[in-house]
This record gives sequence, C-alpha cells and structure tokens, in this order.
Amino acid sequence: MEIQFARSDLDIAQCFPIMVQLRPHLDPAEFVSQVQRQQQVGYHLVYLDVDEAVQAIAGFRIVETLANGKVLYIDDLVTDGVAQGNGYGKALIDWLLDYARSKDCASIHLDSGVQRPGAHRFYFGRGMTITAFHFGMKLDPDL
Repeated sequence: MEIQFARSDLDIAQCFPIMVQLRPHLDPAEFVSQVQRQQQVGYHLVYLDVDEAVQAIAGFRIVETLANGKVLYIDDLVTDGVAQGNGYGKALIDWLLDYARSKDCASIHLDSGVQRPGAHRFYFGRGMTITAFHFGMKLDPDL
C-alpha cells in the first residue's frame, strides 16, 4: 500500500474512476485538465495504490484563514466502493494528518454533504467534530 501524488496525466486519469464515485457530475474528457488547472492554484491530488490499482484518493489544499490559521483543507476523499472497509480511508486520513503536521498546519478541515451519514461516522471515528455549518448558493448566470 503506497500513497503518491498524482502529477502526471496518467496518474491523474487513473484517479478518475474513484473520484467520479464522489463527484458523479465530472466529465472524464475534462478531468485531467481540470485537476491540472486546480494544481496551479494549490490543489494536490494523492492516491492510495494497492497492487498497481488506485483504491482511494484525496484532493486537498493548504490554506491560511483568519479564523483557523494554516489549515489542510480536504476537498475530496473517497475510497472505491468495492474496497471500503479495508482501512484505505484511514490510511489516507493518517497520511493527510502527517502531511499537515509537516507543513505546520494548525488543523485539518473538510465539508461533507448532509446525505453522507456513512462518511460522517467515519470522520467521527477519526476524532473529527462538527465545528460549523457550511452555507452555499448557486448563482444564476443570467443575472
């Protein structure tokens, strides 16, 4: 089991079948270029490889806010549905915690959709707590 940064086009593309399980709206034809654009502004994509197959991925950024200081913010965290229960998500969280500490982050944060109670149990089991509500609003492009 190895966790690696997805840097090459091939590495990024190999993450798509797992990422789309969390983000089904993503277009496979645009995925690599979108990740590369996000990487230019601080996004990192890592994947957990077992026997040369991607089993889990995490997308994250390091940000600094007035509210929380330096934070590792997890945008995406997903384990292949058929591989859940093998400890891959825990391995990724542990890796992210170590990485955050190595970058002098004060904390890690993520948002999780209210429709994902299984993910919430996982996060609570890792010692995370609910610290805020996240609000959003879609913008009408015609206004």
